[in-house]
Formats: sequence, structure tokens, C-alpha cells
Amino acid sequence: MGRLVADYSIPFSVPRLSFTSAAASWTALISARSDDHAAAFRLFISMLRRPKPPSQANLSALLKSVSSCLPSSLFSGLQIHALAIKLSLSRLPFAGSALVHFYSKARLPRDAHNVFEEISNRDEVCYGALIVGLAQNQCATSSLRAFAAMRSDVDVSTTTYSLSGAFRAAAHLAALEQSRIIHAHAVVAGLDTNAVVGTALIDAYGKSGITGDARRVFDGMLADANLVMWNAMLGVYAQQGNTERSVELFNEILRRDFQPDEYSFLGVLTACSNAGLPDEAKRWIDCMNTRFGVVPGIEHYTCLLGALARVGCLVDAEQLALTMPCEPDAAFWRTLLSGAVVHGATDVAAAVGQRLLELDPKDDSAYVMLANLYSSVGKMDKTAEMWKNMRDHGVKKEGGRSWIEVRGEVHAFIAGDRKHDRMADIYAKITELMEEVGKLGYNEMDERLWYHSERLAVAFGLASGSAPKGKPLRVVKNLRICSDCHEYFKYVSRVIEREIVVRDANRYHTFQDGCCTCKDYW
Repeated sequence: MGRLVADYSIPFSVPRLSFTSAAASWTALISARSDDHAAAFRLFISMLRRPKPPSQANLSALLKSVSSCLPSSLFSGLQIHALAIKLSLSRLPFAGSALVHFYSKARLPRDAHNVFEEISNRDEVCYGALIVGLAQNQCATSSLRAFAAMRSDVDVSTTTYSLSGAFRAAAHLAALEQSRIIHAHAVVAGLDTNAVVGTALIDAYGKSGITGDARRVFDGMLADANLVMWNAMLGVYAQQGNTERSVELFNEILRRDFQPDEYSFLGVLTACSNAGLPDEAKRWIDCMNTRFGVVPGIEHYTCLLGALARVGCLVDAEQLALTMPCEPDAAFWRTLLSGAVVHGATDVAAAVGQRLLELDPKDDSAYVMLANLYSSVGKMDKTAEMWKNMRDHGVKKEGGRSWIEVRGEVHAFIAGDRKHDRMADIYAKITELMEEVGKLGYNEMDERLWYHSERLAVAFGLASGSAPKGKPLRVVKNLRICSDCHEYFKYVSRVIEREIVVRDANRYHTFQDGCCTCKDYW
């Protein structure tokens, strides 16, 4: 292995240190440069010229600085890892946990997990770094497995950090039973009253669609709630498009003398967007700056755009793109494109899609939405052109994946999946459901649609008896639910006489008695 190489041209003067205080002093100096990885690395190179080798603390301090400057500092981090291996420090908890954190921040969760596996005598910091790192990288199932492994280790105690990571993972999967299990563990560990844990728990229950449980946790911690917790509760109502409750909570924030921030307004505006209330959204945008001194950002204007697009005000939406003080980003154009597609505005969709692809030519959703729109209006030449452009740019459509929780265990499915242990039961249930919805007037000619991932998940939930009759079935999908599955679930909800809750990439859909809460806009 080659030696560490650093080519930093900016001079830096290094103080002379006594040998006895060297380790602690170098760590302090490097930590002081945590926001400047180049300066921290220069200090570390100077330290290597001393006779004493670096310690775990030295490496951890340097890794913290490097992690804050990713992705530009990735190579520096790899060099530090190589040195840690050479000095046999990467297997020790202090340096090992710092490496897990570094790889997690670098969006390399597999490497983070590999480092963790090499650590001997893992402590709560090591587990916490892995649990949070995996959750932050959307490896929710792996994060929950790591949390379960930590709980089974009698020598490792639970921390607020590991709990918050586990709740984040459960929230990503909308895993209600997992959230409740972790909640119970937090109570036993005496950490349920911690503000960080409570905020994460509110978010987990909210992402599972259980606003009542989220509100009970919030009310139980109301005396010590900070603005972050208030915003979390606002987010719960916003996801459901519950504008009335969102506004009530915002007013309560003011009554308790909190100063609302950009996230507070984002919560209310998200509720307005999901509810399709453009006039309300405009009013909140206007009062942000004039009354509260909070400058609206692109994410706030995207909510206003979503509200306009939802009710078909596409001309006003286009005007907003031209007149707002922010530069439209990919998410803004994607929202407008989605609205144009839903309302069948082919010309608007084509123009907006072009804008989106100029910003992000690798956006697979833009190609797919445009191709489907052209296909629906019979423009097959345009449809073929979109698929060709997608191939020419090397873009692959992200595979659909859905999750359902059954008796505390999360099961994942892909379209046409045949790998699950109970595939025969699942396919039999789908055939049965298709026969039943056919009696109600719903028929599909393309049998491939029968085996979309969300349909497999619901069929598995029914075949497994995942909840008593009358209880909702809860499914999470990584992509936007297609119009065929959306219509299918309306009929299935009538057949099984229970709610089906699907959280897709855009919003929550609650299917009940043949209707959906999104009112066919998503």
C-alpha cells in the first residue's frame, strides 16, 4: 500500500508540541478544522512526521472533517481508511464507528456495513452509526435488522441516536408494527420522553398514516416540545392534506410564542398542495415574508405550484414559473409535468418535460410520464421517440418495489415477483380478486398489470391474514402508483370491505368503498 499523499498548496503553520501532550493536542487541532478538510489534512500530514503513530482519536477527528466535505473529500477518506487498516485501528470501536459514519455520508452503505462487520467489541456508538447510516441511505430493512441485532446484544445499551435511526427506517417503510415495537422498547429503556426520540416517533407514526397515535405522542410531550417537534406534527397533518388541522397547529405555535421557520410554513403549504387549495397557498406565501420575515424558497413555491396544478390551473402554474423570484429546479418542473399529464395537457407536458430533461437528462420519470401521455392520446410515434431518447441517454426506468408489513416483518415485492415463499398463495389470491372485481365491472386485458408490485403486496397481506377483518392494509411503493392499479384498488376495497392505504412516491392514497382520498390526482 502506498503512502498517504497530500498536495495542498496553501501554507499552514503547525505549532511545536511536547511529546507527552501530542496526541490530545493534535486531535484538538484537527477537530478545530472540522469545516475545512484541506486544513485538517495538512495538520494530519504534519503529525505523521512525528515519531508517535496516530491514535483512534486522531483518525476520528480527521474523518469527521472529511465527512463534512463530501463528495470532494472522498479520496481523502479512502486514504485514511487505508492507513487505519495498516495501523490495525479500523477494527477498534472508536475509529471503526467514524469510518461507518464516513461511508454512510458518502452514500456507500454497503461499505459502511462491511466496516462495521470488521469491528471487534462493538459498542452502542458503532451500532448507532450503522443504524442511522443505513436509514439515511434508504436501506430501511437493513437498518431495522441492525437495530434488532443491537437489542439482542446484552453488552450494548440503547441510545437516543440508535432509536431515532430505527424510527426513521420504520417511517420509510410505513412499518406500523415495527414503530410500535420500537416505541415499546424506548419506554422500557426510559428514553421515550427524549425530544429527539419523540420527534422521530411522531414522524414514524405519521408516515404510517396513523395521525391519532402521532398526536397522542405529541400531546404527551407538549410541555417540553420544541419547534422541531411542532414542525414534525405539522408534517403529519400535511401529508394527509389536512389543511384545517395544519392551520390550527400553526396558530397554536404562535400562541406559544414560537417563531415559525421555513419548515413550519412548508408544512402548511404542503397541506394546501395536497388538498388542492391554491388561494390558501398564495395567502401563506404572501404572509411568510410580509408578516414573519421568512423568505419563501423554491420548495414553498413548488407547493403553490402543486396546488394550482391539482385543480387544473396550468396557465397560472406556468405563469408562476416565469414570475417567482426563485430559479425553477427539477422538482418544480416535475410537479408541473405531473399536473399536465393528469389533466391531459399534451402541449404543456411536452414543453415542461423538455425543461425538466434539460436540467436532469437522467430523470426516468419524465420519459415515462411523457411516453404514457403520448400513448394515451394515440401519438405512438411520439411514444416510440420518448423510449428511444431514454435508451440513447442510457436511462433505465427505476424498478417498482412495494413493501407490506405482516406480523412485524416487512416483505418486499417487485413486479412479476416469483421468489416469495408463498407465491402460489399470492397468485391464487390475485386470480380470486380479479374474478371478484370483474363482477363489479372492472376488467383488464393486459394480464401483466395483475402482477404489479403493489398488487402482490396487497394479495400477500390478504392471504396471510395480516390484520383482523376491518383493519387497513398498508403498502408502501417506491414509485408513483399507476392509473391501472389505482383504479383496481378502488374496486378491491369494495370487494374486501376494508381500507387499503398506499403510500407512493407522491402522497398517501386511502382506498375505501370504491373511492380514494386523492380524488384521482396524484
